[in-house]
Amino acid sequence: MHADDVSLHSLIGSETAADPAFVFNGTPVSRTEFSRMVEQTTAWLAAQGIGKGDVVAVWLVNRVEWIALLFAAARLGAVVAAVNTRYRGAEVAHLLKVSGARLLVLEAAFRSIDFAAVLADIAKADVPALQKLAVVGADAIPAQWPCIRFDAFEKPYPAGPIQDDVDLPVLLYTTSGTTKGPKLVAHSQRTLATHANSVAKTLKLSPQRHSLLAMLPFCGTFGMTSLLGFIAAGATIHVPNAFEAAPALKILSEHKITHCFGSDEMFRRILALTDEPRPFPHLEVCGFAAFQPGWRELAAEAEARGLPLFGLYGSSEVQALFSIARPGDAFADRIEGGGWPMSPEAKVRVRDTETGELAAQGVSGEIEISAPSRFLGYFNNPDATRDAFTADGFFRTGDIGRLRDGAFVYETRAGDAMRLGGFLVAPGEIEDELKSCAGVADAQVVAVDLKGQARCVAFVIPAGTSPQQEVLTARLRERLAGYKVPARIYVVDAFPVTDSANGVKIQRARLRTMAMERIAAE
Repeated sequence: MHADDVSLHSLIGSETAADPAFVFNGTPVSRTEFSRMVEQTTAWLAAQGIGKGDVVAVWLVNRVEWIALLFAAARLGAVVAAVNTRYRGAEVAHLLKVSGARLLVLEAAFRSIDFAAVLADIAKADVPALQKLAVVGADAIPAQWPCIRFDAFEKPYPAGPIQDDVDLPVLLYTTSGTTKGPKLVAHSQRTLATHANSVAKTLKLSPQRHSLLAMLPFCGTFGMTSLLGFIAAGATIHVPNAFEAAPALKILSEHKITHCFGSDEMFRRILALTDEPRPFPHLEVCGFAAFQPGWRELAAEAEARGLPLFGLYGSSEVQALFSIARPGDAFADRIEGGGWPMSPEAKVRVRDTETGELAAQGVSGEIEISAPSRFLGYFNNPDATRDAFTADGFFRTGDIGRLRDGAFVYETRAGDAMRLGGFLVAPGEIEDELKSCAGVADAQVVAVDLKGQARCVAFVIPAGTSPQQEVLTARLRERLAGYKVPARIYVVDAFPVTDSANGVKIQRARLRTMAMERIAAE
């Protein structure tokens, strides 16, 4: 395969592509216009002294400058570090320090986000590599660093030297989670472009018939992968700068969108805004990630109203849309996380966490993956990179799942899986039973050490009058094996949560701490 076939630039060259390529907040951008923007941004970056191996941090909402910067950096052999717009000072400082970013491209403010105020909390000595800031949409902001205006589209700059090494790092994602210092996941043009082409081919995307509502942030792999897949397909992409349910509903309806990817909460909020029995007759695939309790109930409601939800799987390390359910799958299978890999070259296996041996079909264990979409490694972190791979090159995902008839099922994160009574148990199984009980709106289950034995503890949000632990325990004993019945059931007003690039996630580690504290207090 020629290098040009796996470059980011190759994705925009389709002769059968639809126009416009993008619609950013109602403003169309043709493929020709976007190519020119990439050329202008390439020259602008070169004028800022950015070249091969240099890191540019991009701290923007979804706008055309974000994508132009990524494609332009690829032309120069530079690297883009994606900064989550939800990040605060310590998180931004960590990313800038670990990546060694020389230039930070940001906006002055967006809605409630005051980027300049966040930067004010960062000590200049903590990010020694950072040389200057470039502001989109404003002349300057108050800052400790030299500040220039991003004017690539307005002022001509001399062209810079073009690199063609598609195996260099080009994009850095931060790993999701609640740890203080997330690692940086490095991808090359080859891993990004190859996977984008696989997504376009496997979803059988047609430039003239299909379109995407890109409502996920570009700073995360979920938003970026779906975007690149539809660029590769030559289909039109509608991009709001940030997700809001009402504008998303309008775009889905008015532009007859066929594909959409998001979190369960995003789809729940969109459906809640319309009373129409089947409001989206043109939707074909809505790939969703289940971050919140009640996602099975949501999927059933969405199905009844013609919004077809498809379970999928992905991570920063193997990219989002690594796999997805097929239209012919039974509904119960289609909404489960996991599915069928996009790439025919991808290999998925499951390893028994107790024995260390490969697990048979249907047996739960840690998911291991080898695929063209796999990341290069953790940026500037060789020890973590080494630990992430098996001896034969499979990525250890840290996720628990099982193989199923050529596909696979994602069950839970390895840190969330519970070894109870000698068996590996996904918390969702017990949570679903609790949510079927009267008086329970939502439930979360974690495992703790109780007198030297692994037991599970449940937290429930009441629906009306608080349910009694004895009543819930009796109900669960009728429905589940004894080792799955929670040792304690605590009623809470809300679950502790944290924001990620793709949505709000429940802090299960905090729930475990809460469980241990309450048991100790007894």
